[in-house]
Amino acid sequence: MKFRKLSNIEVSAVGMGCMGFSTGYGEIPPEEESIRLIRLSHELGCTLYDTAEVYAIFRNERLVGKALEPIRNEIILASKYSPTPLPDQNFPEGKLSKSGLNHALEDSLKRLRTDYLDIYFVHRLPKEVEVEQLAEWFGELIKAGKIRGWGLSEVPAEMIRRAHAVTPLTALESEYSMMARQWEEKEISACEELGIGVMAYSPMAGGLLSGKIKSDTEFKGDDVRRTITRYSKENIDKNQPVIDLVKKFATEKNATPAQISLAWVMHKDFIVPIPGMRKDTRIRENLGAADVTLTDAEYKQLTEELNKLEIFGDRKDEDIAKLGEMVRNKLFGSSGVPVKGLDR
Repeated sequence: MKFRKLSNIEVSAVGMGCMGFSTGYGEIPPEEESIRLIRLSHELGCTLYDTAEVYAIFRNERLVGKALEPIRNEIILASKYSPTPLPDQNFPEGKLSKSGLNHALEDSLKRLRTDYLDIYFVHRLPKEVEVEQLAEWFGELIKAGKIRGWGLSEVPAEMIRRAHAVTPLTALESEYSMMARQWEEKEISACEELGIGVMAYSPMAGGLLSGKIKSDTEFKGDDVRRTITRYSKENIDKNQPVIDLVKKFATEKNATPAQISLAWVMHKDFIVPIPGMRKDTRIRENLGAADVTLTDAEYKQLTEELNKLEIFGDRKDEDIAKLGEMVRNKLFGSSGVPVKGLDR
């Protein structure tokens, strides 16, 4: 495994996004299997693990904490604070307050079975929030030793600069792949300029760039791809030229399409992809991408060819929110009695 830095924190070149072990991508593995897979990734060189209090409403943090407790001192652990209150979070001063932040962190630390976080992100910060005040609070947590660094998630470049001026940011967490480059020109460029790392989630566009998803692929249960336009049958077919392009480069490099997708994201050394991976083969394949290097000429050629192609569909939070209603309608009839025979 190769390593790089998110600001001043050294991590494996490929990290692990842990959300899928609890929610978001259909049927989940049994807890024992999830723990085994998380620990296997560490045996193969992974040191960066990402979770959030909102993932499966606290359950993912509990799972990750249980899996990583025996190797806590050997890994980098990141979680995310949600400014919006979650079930059973009734803080007197409100969630988006110094007290609310402190309480949320302490609860996350308990679930994660640790006394500090390496990176603590703000999850989907409302645009109207005074980010300078928030940066001060996170700075105090760093001084207290509760966290080593902090980060923001998908915020405008102007907000990144304002926050960084108060308490230097460790990383920005953002969707980033060959099919999701909306943060590239301003936000990711600002991070490069300021020496801020980037953790890229969905670096293979939710599996599309691996070439394993077809137009007849069926997404079930709470799989977020059920409502994201990028994964409609029509758009999967329309995006085939992108998949073909990645496959062509994979053949030339004697790598897999997934590895080329990750290598493209990793070409800039301050960016670390955090793909979800729930099978032995996927873990070995994705972590193996750290050994697949695109030369500057190859990266330029791939990017220039990619620029000629239109991307169909996208990934919006509003579309993901629709899934909650879909799942509730499937889970419960008009009588409120759970429906039998569900996939999850």
